[in-house]
Amino acid sequence: MESGERFAGALTIVFGALAIGGLMAMNISVGNKAGFLFALGAATSAWACAPAVLFYKPGLYRVLLALSVAFCIASAIAFI
Repeated sequence: MESGERFAGALTIVFGALAIGGLMAMNISVGNKAGFLFALGAATSAWACAPAVLFYKPGLYRVLLALSVAFCIASAIAFI
């Protein structure tokens, strides 16, 4: 397995599942629909980062990662 594949897998599992899953759970527990949808968007864009790494598209990877971070921030702000 190449190092790019390992990085893509780790990116999807760690960032997408653990960090954003916590945001989704937090927003579900308080009934915040907008925050949940922002977290879902963050998870989707973080998930899409893995193919960008696998197929060596650094520009697309940067855009998707920035979008995911922006959605995470929006989800946290919507919770507050």
